Amino acid sequence: MISLYVAGNGPLHRLPAAFKLLSLAVLAGVVLSLPGVGLLALAAALALGLYLCAARPVLRALIALRPLAFSIALIAGFTALLAGPSDGLLALLRLSALALLAAAVTASTTLEEFMAVIERAARPLEKLGLAHAADLSLAVGLALRFLPDVLTRYRAIAEAHQARGQKLKPVTLIGPLMISVLREADAIASAIDARGIRGHEKAKPSRSARGGENHADP
Repeated sequence: MISLYVAGNGPLHRLPAAFKLLSLAVLAGVVLSLPGVGLLALAAALALGLYLCAARPVLRALIALRPLAFSIALIAGFTALLAGPSDGLLALLRLSALALLAAAVTASTTLEEFMAVIERAARPLEKLGLAHAADLSLAVGLALRFLPDVLTRYRAIAEAHQARGQKLKPVTLIGPLMISVLREADAIASAIDARGIRGHEKAKPSRSARGGENHADP
């Protein structure tokens, strides 16, 4: 699987992961509340600069944004068709700013740091019996690692279709992609269970059960 993290020693890399995630949440709220094109354009430009500071070299960092840029352009295009060009432009700038902020955090934070923050944040839920903190952090970590792998598989399937002279249609691409992803997910789940990585503890026998076993013994 592919990691979105870019090794480095810049200012963003040295910040604690918890601080970066909290700052991302706050900045996302600010971006969502910005009303005009000018402010959103400024936010998107600042977010791009922040991302380029975290992801080096610049050319490679920009190339890595191509799938994200395509998705944002698609959403903005549909918004422009349904709600008008001005709303489409607002959607383009808002989504770009949000995505670039998230990309900056992801590029400067290791997967282990992400998982440690998620596990600490989920401890109260574990005490309430609502979730297992270690399993929750593992699920988030796998999702972060698996997402770029899904994009790579999509491009490989699309290139295979083009090599066979077939037109690229969502119907013909989604099926093979889903099968490939599900097979990989099943293999990862089997490997996790085989190694006992998940945080589930084996249920301990109750006192009544142990007492019954003791009474059953001669």
